[in-house]
Amino acid sequence: MTHPETPPASTAVESDGDIDPHADAGSDADTGNRADTDDRSTRAAAEEMTVRPLRDRRYVVETDGGTYVVALDAGTCTCPDHAIRGLRCKHLRRVAMEVTAGSVPAPDERVGACAVCGAETFVPLDDPGSHLCDRHAFEPGEVVRDRESDERLVVVAVTTERADAYRTGEDRTVDGYATNAAYGAHEPVVEAVYADAVRPGRGVGDCERYAFPASRLTRRGD
Repeated sequence: MTHPETPPASTAVESDGDIDPHADAGSDADTGNRADTDDRSTRAAAEEMTVRPLRDRRYVVETDGGTYVVALDAGTCTCPDHAIRGLRCKHLRRVAMEVTAGSVPAPDERVGACAVCGAETFVPLDDPGSHLCDRHAFEPGEVVRDRESDERLVVVAVTTERADAYRTGEDRTVDGYATNAAYGAHEPVVEAVYADAVRPGRGVGDCERYAFPASRLTRRGD
């Protein structure tokens, strides 16, 4: 997943890395600002907070001292430390930490479910399609095995279109083929070519593509 950088606060020393490496380190004011920044980062990591994503790209942060709303991509928080003092508060920092750790989705993502196993996964915010978790996802160029024929294939693309919606060149849905009856109609379709068709002078792009429900394909050795 892609995690957007958190916009820096208004002071020079409050960057994504907490300390601006180009700032003048010689003044007492700078030393104080850096101490404040380090303190906020320490409290962001150590204090008990609950971060919950909202549907409008923002987050609710619940603490013993109150409940605040953070807009990570805008770099704002409703707490007094940010709203009044204009500082990059511990709540903003905590949300950024949890996004980076993969505990909550990024602002451009939402919580979804893998179409194969149902595991929670983060998916694009405005994409209603069918998705896969990291365990069941494939990458273009990956060599996989067809559970039905035991033949090797090379993945060309992983779509978000469901097997009961994706139509082949024969104008049939992927789930309509008898060989796909054991696999989920709600699963995303994976496009692949047979590995034996790839040879010198005939690359993947020159071979005929076939469409499969995601769980019909498996990594070799699985």
